[in-house]
This record gives sequence, structure tokens and C-alpha cells, in this order.
Amino acid sequence: MSLGEDRQVIYMDNNATTKVAPEVLEVMLPYFSEQYGNPSSMHSFGGSVGKMVVGAREKVSSLIGAQPDELVFTSCGTESDSTAILSAIQSFSDKRHIVTTRVEHPAVKNLCEQLDTLTGHKHKITSLPVESDGTIDLNRFEESLTDDTAIVSIMWANNETGVIFPIEEMVEITKNRGILFHTDAVQAVGKIPIDLNKVPIDFLSISGHKLHAPKGVGVLYVRKGTPFVPFMTGGHQEHGRRGGTENVTSIIGLGKACELAATKMNDENTRVKALRDKLEEGLLSNIPSSILNGHKTLRLPNTSNISFEYVEGESILLHLDRYNICASSGSACTSGSLEPSHVLRAMGVPFTAAHGSIRFSLSVYNTEEEVDFIIDKLPPIIANLREMSPFWKGSHPGQVGGANCKCSC
Repeated sequence: MSLGEDRQVIYMDNNATTKVAPEVLEVMLPYFSEQYGNPSSMHSFGGSVGKMVVGAREKVSSLIGAQPDELVFTSCGTESDSTAILSAIQSFSDKRHIVTTRVEHPAVKNLCEQLDTLTGHKHKITSLPVESDGTIDLNRFEESLTDDTAIVSIMWANNETGVIFPIEEMVEITKNRGILFHTDAVQAVGKIPIDLNKVPIDFLSISGHKLHAPKGVGVLYVRKGTPFVPFMTGGHQEHGRRGGTENVTSIIGLGKACELAATKMNDENTRVKALRDKLEEGLLSNIPSSILNGHKTLRLPNTSNISFEYVEGESILLHLDRYNICASSGSACTSGSLEPSHVLRAMGVPFTAAHGSIRFSLSVYNTEEEVDFIIDKLPPIIANLREMSPFWKGSHPGQVGGANCKCSC
């Protein structure tokens, strides 16, 4: 049976969430029922579970070049982001300036906006603009830093476009100024090499469900010697840095997922990247007035964001869903909004294109057959939607490819 006819899901929304890897599920199962001890208990039944948490911590730290005791297990990337930023402004109460970007995930963007509002604008937030290809101007970044800057929070790779930021260079600049640096590396970890032995970041956020671990578990990396104020106080868990009984099953799953990611990173950066490039080429060459959003090469190997002018992204997604193709119109945290992506607006993507943007985010589980299926089905979907669009007809009075066509086809 061909794809679509048997309702087989073609999942290309991995930047929103990923499937739990079979190997991850396998190692988690015993800790739901058979080995259910509390890792903080003194008895050996709980102690054996505690040893598995220690093992998971070592696997996560190995993936990013950290020390195991520099990791704090959290509930998600959002908690990790909040913990890092709030810790910095509490540790340096005399400093009121935060530097971030206009394209951050809502976990950082909305927190910074809330801090600005709730403190009566006592905290100054500098949200740096990006270039049209989604990259950051390093000179502008350096100029934004002041003696009042408590922390910089800039993502390692953008969740919508996949654009990778020059974190290593920015960290070097902040270190010379004695400024703390946090990066939301939720999309980058497991897809591109990260070695914190070589990049002196102070805080780094990870989310398990972005790299084939379950939802509900994350990590905050805190470099040794970095001032730290807990976000959640309570018991002695996580060496007093995060109260609350550990989410044992998910932590063990995250450890396994990080172990798998290390072995599959080459596949991610070769085969998956080749699939992404084939998908892009097939869509851009077969659909007129389509635009690739983001830098051509400075991107995650799995992410492609394409705008199709004069059609609504939501309509495209509904038609793709009829073929059981899963994609996204942007961040899953803002997918219910009628506003165009704040990331694409910051990049200056035209209004006629920003509303018709689709993000395809692949994983190691995707196949060339799936890519071919999308290349076959999406062009007629766009053509049919444009036939119903008065905006498209107003700008393209002739047939596509005809004498009166004004597009670049």
C-alpha cells in the first residue's frame, strides 16, 4: 500500500516533539512498576534506582561535554530557561539588564517581557534584531552589552528556521566582560556537536522530548562556580538546586536518548540533511513564489522553513493532514495564534509570505519515500489554494507560467 492510502503517518514536526525511541521506552518500563523505589531512600531498593539516575546523568553530560554534577534535572526546557534567567538576576541584584533576541522561543521571550512589566520597567531588556537570513550581527551584539548586563540569553539554534547562532564567539565576548551567558540549546542538542569543555557557557537548557526521550523531563547545565539561586526550593534533591522527587523513569529515558543521539549524530548530519535538502529542492523548484526562510547553510541539518506566498499556513497544514503528513506553521507553543510568526517578522519576511510558512523538521526515522510523497502532494495543494485566493489572483492575473505571470517561475 502506498503512503497516505493506509493512513501511515509521515511525521515531519520533530522540532515540536519527537517519538520516544524504542530503545528509550525499553529501559524506562521497569521503573514504572518493578523498580519503583524513591532514589533518595536509604534502603537498597531505592538505592538501586538512585544508581540508574546517576548513570543517566553521566550519559547526558557525556553528550554535551559537561561534568555530571553540573547538571540539574528539570521538568522541561521552559523550566530550565526560567531557572537560568531568574537565577542570574537574583544573583546580581544590582544589575538590571538582559540581552536576548527577537527570535527567541516564547519560554525566553515571554519571560523577559514579563520581567520588564512586573518590575515596572526596572529591568531593561535588549532584544537584538536579526538579519534577513535569521543570523545575528556580532558587532551589534557586542555593542548591546553594558556594565549593567546581568545575563545574555540567546538560543543555540532557532526552533522555526533552524538557523545556528555563533554561540562560541558570543560567549567569548561576554566572558571578557564578566557577564553570564545562557543558551536555550533545546533544538541543537543531539543534532550538532556541543562540547562545553571548549565553550565556557554558564547555563544551557535541554528538553528531553526534542531528542526522542519522553515529555516532562529537561536539564539545566550550570557550570561549576556559576552563582545559582534555585527556582524550586524544597528537599535536598539535585544537590539542593531543585526540590522535588526526581522523575526517575523519564530521567533514565533521557540518559538513553542522549546515548543514542551520540551514535546517530553522523546520520543526522549526512542522511537526514540530504533528505532535507531534497525536500527543499523539490518544493522550491516545483512551487512558484516559494521562499526558503533562514540561512542556506548555517542551519540545523533537519530543519526547513518555506513560505508559500498568498496562501494561509493553516490551510496548507489541513490539506497535508488529509494525507497524514504532519508539519508545522511555526513553534508548537504559538500554533494557535492567527498572528504570523514573530521569528519571520523579525527577519522581515513579507506579510504575503509570513502567513504561508511551513516548517518541516525531520528526524533519523524519516525516509526518502516520505520526502518523495510530500514533493508529489504539496505542489497541487498550493496550486488549488491559490486558485481560491483573491490576493494571488490579484498579483497573478494570468496563468502561472503564462505571459502575464509576475512571479519568478
